Amino acid sequence: MSTTTVSHLDKVKDGPWSGGKSPWNLEYGKIMMWFFLISDAFTFSAFLIYYGAQKFAQPTWIDADKIFQSVPGIADSGQPLVFVGIMTFILIMSSVTMVLAVEAGHRNSKQEVVKWMLWTILGGLCFIGCQAIEWSHLHHQGFWFGRNPATGLTDPDAIAAALQPYFTKEISYTAALQFSNLFFTITGFHGFHVSIGILLNIIVLFMTLNNTFERRGTYLMIEKVGLYWHFVDLVWVFVFTFFYLI
Repeated sequence: MSTTTVSHLDKVKDGPWSGGKSPWNLEYGKIMMWFFLISDAFTFSAFLIYYGAQKFAQPTWIDADKIFQSVPGIADSGQPLVFVGIMTFILIMSSVTMVLAVEAGHRNSKQEVVKWMLWTILGGLCFIGCQAIEWSHLHHQGFWFGRNPATGLTDPDAIAAALQPYFTKEISYTAALQFSNLFFTITGFHGFHVSIGILLNIIVLFMTLNNTFERRGTYLMIEKVGLYWHFVDLVWVFVFTFFYLI
């Protein structure tokens, strides 16, 4: 009777590091989502670092309390940061409802998953709607990509008069232009991520209604989409801090 000899290398292949089992005990899709979020965090970090470098390289900068003063339908001015505070609250609450959806998924409670996903989607849509209103307001004031309220003016006094409402210290056409470009680029990039998140949430909602996760026996997909949604909320905290508070 022959005896089969197993090499040490073959024994190693049978272990937890052989590729058949995650060393972190995580599902493959969740690990890939974390990799994506880390890489995306580098992109947002680059944008915000560039914004900070440009802001502090200038002798003056636009005052957030002066440019973000309106509350649509209530006041055109005199309410600094109120509207963006409402936007931020809505997005944070949508993150709470996403947590509740994930928790309901762990309990295999389809009805609760549907309820909290609907609230999460509604919160995302409200945030995007508020952002569209804010963009429209700033565009009406004269801010846009490559433009500020003084664009096209040649007389220094006219330029100063057009920009004076947005500065506390000395006025700078270059600073106003850089602010305009970076604001619409960074908040637009974030808004794009929120829109993708809303689409993913809608897809997951329909999969839930179609009993896809019931047949699979797990609601893990809710948790993976939830990671993305929490990331979007976290990024907004930094965007809010850089543009509206600092």
